[in-house]
Amino acid sequence: MRSETVETVIVGGGLSGIYAAHLLALKHRDFVVLEAREDIGGRIVCPEHRGYFTDLGPSWYWPETQPTIDGLVREYGLRAYPQFESGRGRFQRSDGLVMTVCSFATEPQSWRLAGGMRSLVDALAATIAPARIRGRCPVCRIERQTSGLQVVVGQLEKPPEAIFLADHVILTSPPRLAASTILFEPDLPDTLIQAMLRTGTWMAGHAKFFALYEEPFWRSHGLSGQAFSERGPAGEIHDGSNHRCGPYGLTGFLGVPAAYRRRHSDLSEALLAQLAAIFGQPAAHPEVFFYRDWARERYTATQYDQPPMLTHPAYGPPDGQTAVWDDTLRFAGTETAERHGGYLEGALVAAERAATMS
Repeated sequence: MRSETVETVIVGGGLSGIYAAHLLALKHRDFVVLEAREDIGGRIVCPEHRGYFTDLGPSWYWPETQPTIDGLVREYGLRAYPQFESGRGRFQRSDGLVMTVCSFATEPQSWRLAGGMRSLVDALAATIAPARIRGRCPVCRIERQTSGLQVVVGQLEKPPEAIFLADHVILTSPPRLAASTILFEPDLPDTLIQAMLRTGTWMAGHAKFFALYEEPFWRSHGLSGQAFSERGPAGEIHDGSNHRCGPYGLTGFLGVPAAYRRRHSDLSEALLAQLAAIFGQPAAHPEVFFYRDWARERYTATQYDQPPMLTHPAYGPPDGQTAVWDDTLRFAGTETAERHGGYLEGALVAAERAATMS
């Protein structure tokens, strides 16, 4: 078992954690990022096909209203393009009947990154010394001591795999996940723990797919690629194509709950049949098909996240607190953001707050 002393431990290597690390690196501070997964990114997952990176997590940002992420995209020269929305939409009724309807253009305009949202994570990670980012390091206990905090990596019922002694901890894990999987000593106040457990993790109850094709056949029929369905299994579909070249894609979110998805572990055939019913037979034959059920991700979802959220929550610091234990334990992560909670912008805003306090 190894033991290390650092100034700041950042728990979680998603966008919020990596941005907090980036900001501390700019200040030449001493820190380490502990990520439970093998790789960084958190809910940003971008499988590649023919040089195109899909987004099985967050896909969009809004430059007009989200200055932090827009500034980073510009600063690092990332290639961005507007979401394709030209043409008519489709609507599938519960009886299977498909109708052509008006598309609903987003306002303000939503944008995508050509390298997937992973390109933003990679750009920020490139400013951080690789040794400061540790994968396969699930944090199971955070203990307040006379001087500083002790952060334990491993599983509670087993001997520690590593111990870190720090002056500060920036906790970027979703509040509900942290409250469910990390033992805090001494106990956090009951009102705070309850607030953390009530904070739903964005996307945790959802599943998302991505189908890529050689040609955007739906566009030739005057369709935008946007569709909504009462029948399922997909409830919401969008054009997920590369910019001005192939591959071209259809992507969307499943509209059936996690309990149904557990009983039907492979929904790919049903999804492709639904795409064919909505957009035509070519949709049944993609070059590649990607699928991610976030409700099954142990480092994202808990048992309380299985029902998908039907509306966007009003996020913010849990119980109104941005930090506890005399400012040594600080909350970050998109669900704790005062602005744009649940979005990528919120992840950045919360990280900036926590890192600025350091």
